[in-house]
Amino acid sequence: MNAIAQHAAKAWYLLQCKPKQDERAEEHLQRQGYACFRSTYRRERVLRGQRRVISESLFPGYLFIQLSLQDSWGPLRSTRGVSRVVGFGGQPLPIRDALIDELQERDSQAIVTTLLRHGDTVRITEGPFSDLEAVFLAMDGEERVLLMMNFLQREQHISLPLAGVNKI
Repeated sequence: MNAIAQHAAKAWYLLQCKPKQDERAEEHLQRQGYACFRSTYRRERVLRGQRRVISESLFPGYLFIQLSLQDSWGPLRSTRGVSRVVGFGGQPLPIRDALIDELQERDSQAIVTTLLRHGDTVRITEGPFSDLEAVFLAMDGEERVLLMMNFLQREQHISLPLAGVNKI
């Protein structure tokens, strides 16, 4: 690729956003005509007493933007929600296209965790019982679950964070 074509080629860059404003930054950048990508995943959460599947950022506080060196980078600094372009030595660092393609493919598959029902087998993913199986009994408040597991040859009931269990 010659120097002029390389200068005009678009590449992906990483933007750091202000705390909890990556969705806002993405919206404002898209309104300005920039190509952006914010990798997300779906997660089961309890909101206002009801279990829902919501979409959250895979990399909270960051999003990807596609630019060429000829594009106007000035408006990025004053865009709502944007903090800075991630770089080294004052120069923005391009991200490999293959990484972005892989993340976009993963997002398009969008596997949603099904809601838990009484009697479902779950795997504990966090804490001292990590990698053990248990049976879902009920919700214990808004962000916790009540589980039954066989431990020391007895059925034990334990309460854990909802985020720390996955349905098998």
